[in-house]
Amino acid sequence: MSRESLINLLILLAMLVVPAWAVWADEPFILTLATKVAILALAGVGLNVALGLGGLVSFGHAAFFGIGGYAMGILASHAQSYTALMEWPVLIEGTKSMPVIWLVAVVASGFAALLIGALSLRTSGVYFIMITLAFGQMLYYFAISWPAYGGEDGLSIYVRNGFPGLHTLDPLQFLALSYGVLFAVLFLVSRVENSAFGLALDAARQNSDRVQAVGIAPYRLRLIAFVLSGMITGLAGALYADLNRFVSPTMFSWHLSGEIMVFVILGGVARLFGPVAGAALFIGMEHFLGGISEFWQVFLGLVLLSVVLFARGGLIGVLAPKGARHD
Repeated sequence: MSRESLINLLILLAMLVVPAWAVWADEPFILTLATKVAILALAGVGLNVALGLGGLVSFGHAAFFGIGGYAMGILASHAQSYTALMEWPVLIEGTKSMPVIWLVAVVASGFAALLIGALSLRTSGVYFIMITLAFGQMLYYFAISWPAYGGEDGLSIYVRNGFPGLHTLDPLQFLALSYGVLFAVLFLVSRVENSAFGLALDAARQNSDRVQAVGIAPYRLRLIAFVLSGMITGLAGALYADLNRFVSPTMFSWHLSGEIMVFVILGGVARLFGPVAGAALFIGMEHFLGGISEFWQVFLGLVLLSVVLFARGGLIGVLAPKGARHD
């Protein structure tokens, strides 16, 4: 077994131990905190598909996170007010069903990623970063000026949406659901990474000219990766909105895009469980250091600076360098 696989196994074990301890100690807030880690880690996994596998530094991934969140908010708000989302030419009603909401969130964010990626991927480097940032800010200001769904004040959902067979208002059951989605996506990403597509995408990241010389279009590979990345991030946005039972334009903000990127960098770019480790560290620092000082981001900045200067592979890269094995 490789050392990285062992680290991943330990992270999985920690993810199971924490909620077990929270239930034993009767600490429901810890369950909510663990759920937040799982959902934000899912968003980081989405970005890692574009950044880690495709080498695409997107600074506008909050656009897809927000689309997923608003997909949930819009459908649930119409369901709770018993009004139709659309009556002509076809009747479209709201819903409180999570599977349906997830499907809409994934399709909507994937379509947005297709449009944004088709334009953004015609550039590279800092131009790509700025274009993705611009799209995210466009959606942010659009949400602010959308009074039908709360505008700048956001939109509240009174009761969490439902999932067949589960009582989603129970913190432990909603955590289990979030874990299930995260593990399923991690499995999907691991399969993609080791597939022919994943190997071709990695080759395009390293040397696009050689990939093009053998008849493979790097643009198409990157576009597919960008769309997959946006779909996963949109799913995370829908889950996050359900966790808070609230959506607002801040889900589109560039600050959130930066936070998602921090998760990936802290944990390890192109590492399967990197976003999970990074999100856990970030949320842990926010919770524990935030209770000590309102300037806890100073400590986060020092940790991030240390990772960038001395541990380019992130936390998992330090513990399990590429090629290292556990004997």
